[in-house]
Amino acid sequence: MTTQRTTGIHHITAFARDPQRNVDFYAGVLALRLVKRTINFDAPEVYHLYFGDQAGSPGTIMTFFPWANSRRGTVGGGQVGITTFVVPPGSLEFWRARLASYRIQTRESERFGEQFLQFEDYDGLRLEIVERADGRASQWSFAGVPSDKAIKGFGGAVLYSSAPNRTEAVLTNVMGLDFVGRHAEYNRYRASGDLGNIIDMPANPVGRGNGGSGTVHHIAWRAKDDQDHAEWRSRLQEEGLSPTPVMDRQYFNAIYFREEGGILFEIATDPPGFARDEAQEALGEKLMLPSWYEPHRAEIEANLAPIQVREPEVENG
Repeated sequence: MTTQRTTGIHHITAFARDPQRNVDFYAGVLALRLVKRTINFDAPEVYHLYFGDQAGSPGTIMTFFPWANSRRGTVGGGQVGITTFVVPPGSLEFWRARLASYRIQTRESERFGEQFLQFEDYDGLRLEIVERADGRASQWSFAGVPSDKAIKGFGGAVLYSSAPNRTEAVLTNVMGLDFVGRHAEYNRYRASGDLGNIIDMPANPVGRGNGGSGTVHHIAWRAKDDQDHAEWRSRLQEEGLSPTPVMDRQYFNAIYFREEGGILFEIATDPPGFARDEAQEALGEKLMLPSWYEPHRAEIEANLAPIQVREPEVENG
């Protein structure tokens, strides 16, 4: 029996439509830092935007492929159903008022004795905020969100599985999460880290969703380094989960596999991180390309809509 365990979520990647509206929501309304603007390495006409804490630390990174012509997706089984962000205790009222000031509708929900503030982004992606003491506070402050109220990173996620028992087996027997218990229709699992560590999942199957804007493409789990990553890949092969070859994503190495509940899982290395090609203080300020795309920079930039990080205007009335 292996003792290998992931510490939790590395990043979550979703689909969006308009890149500027995507930046306005995540860097503006939610006041995350745009830590990297690059491209989808498999579709260089599409941005790949990364948002997180001041450094884009593992456990804080929300990433998007904003594609103007993408279809609207349907949230359902085989996806991350809700992405959970965590804020310091005593911050939920601040966020309730902030979201209301931008006319973003919110609703209250309760699971496992915790209160969640649920809402959607401009593309309909399902999000929620919860207060927890665990996890290092963000040092990033922007657009009227002080660092002591800022989103720390992920609290975790709610997984929508088409086969919950099989997804549970992967979470507990392969990824090394602990089963915490059941509350109403949800089961809860916990990884060993202090951010991105809580996974809730409906105990009953969820009808299949369809990918597109407003849905999550994949959830990535943390590997501490390349050696740990290689051991994960061997483990997945032994479990019959058919991982991909290791893929160089510049800021981490990645392997992918689809668990039997239909959700696309990735395992990503913590290093090298986002400062490998930009200074820490300049993260996200210009388009960064991997070396093999650099000769095509002019063509790539001409095909991408310009974006800027800006403070969003509060809605009046």
